[in-house]
Amino acid sequence: MTCKYPAAGPLAGIRVVDLTSVISGPGAMGLLADQGADVIKVEPPQGDIMRHRGDDENFTPGFVSVNRGKRSMVLDLKNPGAAPVLWKLIATADVFAQNFRPGVIERLGFDPDTVLARHPELVYLSISGVGRNGPYVKKRVYDPVVQALSGFADIQADPVSKRPKMIRTLIADKTTAVYASQAVLAALLARERSGKGQHVEVAMLDTMVTYIWPEAMAPFSKIGVENMDAASTLHDMIFPTADGYITLGAVSDKEWFALCHAIQCPHLIDDPRFQTAGLRNKNRQERMEEIEAALGPFRTAEIIATLEAADVPCAPVLSRWEMLSDPQVQANDIIHKIDQPGLGPIRQARAAAKFSATPNAPVPPAPGLGEHTVKVLESLGYGMDEIATFINTGVAAQA
Repeated sequence: MTCKYPAAGPLAGIRVVDLTSVISGPGAMGLLADQGADVIKVEPPQGDIMRHRGDDENFTPGFVSVNRGKRSMVLDLKNPGAAPVLWKLIATADVFAQNFRPGVIERLGFDPDTVLARHPELVYLSISGVGRNGPYVKKRVYDPVVQALSGFADIQADPVSKRPKMIRTLIADKTTAVYASQAVLAALLARERSGKGQHVEVAMLDTMVTYIWPEAMAPFSKIGVENMDAASTLHDMIFPTADGYITLGAVSDKEWFALCHAIQCPHLIDDPRFQTAGLRNKNRQERMEEIEAALGPFRTAEIIATLEAADVPCAPVLSRWEMLSDPQVQANDIIHKIDQPGLGPIRQARAAAKFSATPNAPVPPAPGLGEHTVKVLESLGYGMDEIATFINTGVAAQA
């Protein structure tokens, strides 16, 4: 089969059957597609819901970001005639992924026990909101629900009003995507060694509890001495300057000394509140207030240059538009322009990881709904008459 975007990358030769939708599942399988896997996105006749959350029919920038490089085929899994086709497709795959609500995949007849009984070498991924057991399993779950349940919104709470706050990006969905893709690769490595596949389960709630644990749950980690009143300090590490904002950090004694000299406050070195790393952490709010007062008169470019000369970790706070033209972002060549059918020229961030021996292909577009239905069915051995029957009876659809 001729492909405009030939397989490249470390996962070339791995096939994924992707029944996932929205962000977490498509993002996980999108990471595999970025690294060369042949990901066949199996969509219902109406398509992934994320296709329709914008002004352009069947495409949104968000959909493109997590589905680029995949192939799309439409199968109506509620139609009994679709099951034999999906079974035939699964027989060609290394990975099967789904993120239906609990009970749906069982009703469709493609639950992990059934699928792995027929294909024990398969890696079967299930992504869920909160897991498959417990009181919340029937809840409809999106990213903000997980931020609320995991303690993440509490971490962001306003220190004065105590009102919890959400992160204004889909952090639970996207972090789950990263965890899930890593778990699939671990299972593929285990299969390489044992010859056996397995069921991999990743819950968004589990992901975010694990994610926040190292520093955010420190007050609750040591059993018997939990700090039940632990709260964030007032300061958010954003410092206003005369013409903008910066952030900075000084963890080691060397960095602290350098910072005090750079902001022309050497007296802070001998201040009894800040003489050790422990004291600086204990008196964090007072330390931040001293730094903020000292930084106020400086212009951003001036103080950044001074801090960098002193080897103090720092950066200007950029808007998203400014980020696109930042010289380091440009030096990394991370932002690429692609031609996305249905949208036109768009920007996309390339895959973050770069491979010296197995480089990824150039950033490809996302598929149209059912764009590859016929080609995939042909590759499974179906003739054109059979394919026409599938389409006429609603089993499948094409773009």
